[in-house]
Amino acid sequence: MSPRVQNMTQGKPLPLIVSFSLPLMLGNIFQQMYTVVDTMVVGKGLGVQALAALGASDWLVWLMLGVIQGLTQGFGVRMAQEFGAGKMEELKNTIGCSVILTVVSAVVLTLGGQLAAEGVLRLLKTPDAIISDTLLYVRIIFLGTPVVLAYNLLSTILRSLGDGRSPLNAMVAASVTNIALDLLFVLVLHWGIAGAAAATLIAQALSGLYCLARIRGIEFLRMERSHFSPEGGRAFRLMKLGSPMAFQNAIIAIGGMIVTSVVNGFGVVFIGGFTASNKLYGILEVAATSYGYAMVTYTGQNLGAGKIDRIRQGMKAAAVLSLVTSVVITSVMLLFGKGILSLFLSGTPEETEAALEIAYQYLRIMSICLPLLYILHVVRSAIQGMGDTVKPMVSGISEFIMRTAGSLTLPGLLGGSGIFWAEVSAWLGADLILVPSYFITLKKLERE
Repeated sequence: MSPRVQNMTQGKPLPLIVSFSLPLMLGNIFQQMYTVVDTMVVGKGLGVQALAALGASDWLVWLMLGVIQGLTQGFGVRMAQEFGAGKMEELKNTIGCSVILTVVSAVVLTLGGQLAAEGVLRLLKTPDAIISDTLLYVRIIFLGTPVVLAYNLLSTILRSLGDGRSPLNAMVAASVTNIALDLLFVLVLHWGIAGAAAATLIAQALSGLYCLARIRGIEFLRMERSHFSPEGGRAFRLMKLGSPMAFQNAIIAIGGMIVTSVVNGFGVVFIGGFTASNKLYGILEVAATSYGYAMVTYTGQNLGAGKIDRIRQGMKAAAVLSLVTSVVITSVMLLFGKGILSLFLSGTPEETEAALEIAYQYLRIMSICLPLLYILHVVRSAIQGMGDTVKPMVSGISEFIMRTAGSLTLPGLLGGSGIFWAEVSAWLGADLILVPSYFITLKKLERE
């Protein structure tokens, strides 16, 4: 069965966005599932201290992932525009150049990650009791950087052509593999936290191979050696799109690492509770990221086709969809969140209860403010799809400032809960930049 390429320049926007988002949403759920299973297996099988070690690595790992996703998503913006314009030869040249840039990035990021890992963890005040496990986990994950880059580029190519189903199938296969390997490596073979990292990378490699097979089945993407050229002008245009998105994600992650350094000062039990809720963070925003991917493709294809009015229509549909979805997720988490969080924690009764209270307080605050996060994802992605990756980068800087300022000042006023409100303030800071930026960008396109 050949991949399902979708032209989003025709038809009603809402059904198009929903039909594109649903497979991505399911794929993201499966992706989050194996993140959650990592946490559950480590937390239940190895205890709160091992869970804290996993949590202490979160933002450093996300820094690497954010740079990877930013670069490849930037490349995908150009691909979506060329596909929408029907420029298939240009599309193949862009894909080939993106492959070359991705290979170079893999070498640089892998070496840089290994060299910086220990120094960054110590700078973040990672407790001595967990730093050896945290460093081991980070080093294994960073060794897999080429695998993660390959998967993200391949899935970006598919999404830029309107195919959300193939990344879903890839995530399903990866999730099943990761869960099975987690149980085998950690609980049966007793490889500890290293087993959890290895399971994640093997699953990611499998999903990348699946996406590659799907791309090879697309007739109009038959690539020749001449398409794989690091042509200067094209490479510059791609990096001009990808670099601001990579920087945006990096600066957000650095803000998160500053938060981590503050969290680390509250002790292992607080880190464990904070980590448990952070693992549900991905579940909270799973629909938001899917709508975001849909809007990058939707706006990119319609911009390529010169259909600016459809961008406005799609944004209205996506905004309503996002608000409704966020309210539903908020309701579920407020009703069932504490029971879900209890699945992540083990240890002495006093230790577990204390970590659970911390985790549930954080989850409540995030859930109530969730509409802010959903608007952030949809508006930021729409602007990126319109070919402007600088304004979203500025929103990332705003997010960094708000998260950092909040984490350094609010705990002194509110105690540990100040960290939780710092996260919400970061969402608000980004929205204050993004919402007016969307209207400014749209007006500019309408005048051109």
